[in-house]
Amino acid sequence: MSKQLPTVPIFGIPFSKLSMDETVQYITTAIEEGKQTHVITANPIMVMEALNNPEFANVMKKADMIVPDGAGVVWAANYAGEPVAERVTGFDLLHRLMEQGEKHKWTAYLLGTSQEIIEAAAEKLQLQYPLVRIVGCRNGFFGPNEDEEIVEEINSLRPHLLFIARGMEKEAWTIQYKERLGASFMMGVGGTFDIISGNLKRAPIVFQKLRLEWLYRLAQEPKRFKRMLSLPKFVVKVVRNKENVTKTRP
Repeated sequence: MSKQLPTVPIFGIPFSKLSMDETVQYITTAIEEGKQTHVITANPIMVMEALNNPEFANVMKKADMIVPDGAGVVWAANYAGEPVAERVTGFDLLHRLMEQGEKHKWTAYLLGTSQEIIEAAAEKLQLQYPLVRIVGCRNGFFGPNEDEEIVEEINSLRPHLLFIARGMEKEAWTIQYKERLGASFMMGVGGTFDIISGNLKRAPIVFQKLRLEWLYRLAQEPKRFKRMLSLPKFVVKVVRNKENVTKTRP
């Protein structure tokens, strides 16, 4: 993590304390200066996975910036007395960066989810941000034997923005290849492409304000129930370990 980036550790995972506007400015400046930035959008489920899986924790800590995507992370930081500025969601950050891309004539590459969804998302984003050239898109269902081909393709295009939706367990892939990918900026975007494509609906504002976006998504994707069980476990752990939440080592 950059020394200039103010962070707060939530059970050892260093979250950025920047607001959305500050985050966008930080990333825009880095892209324009030719500095590579890898961002992870993290939520309580990922924090719990990091606590249970040291390898995943190490992957997360290798990112250049970890933003508080989940409302639970914002709550935990506030509860422990080390507040972050606000929630910085991957969905909103993608759109804010595409807006910057319009101003700076950036290029973008979309990677992940199914071919049908990624193509639909690419089409809609291209219509919404015509001055950003989407130079490629590809589904995320590939194995190690295809890594070289995909890395070489992205590297040859050298996009300013690389958005990836391959699940939190695939963050290690980005870390492994980020120097070879040639993208100025890389970020995992979770279910963002599903929403942009129209495959899923984003939670209404009232759900977002009540911090119940997770419930709305669960109603659309019941298969996520097992993963969602991490949320109450996270809350209990924060309450029981208030004094240790923001220590570098839990």
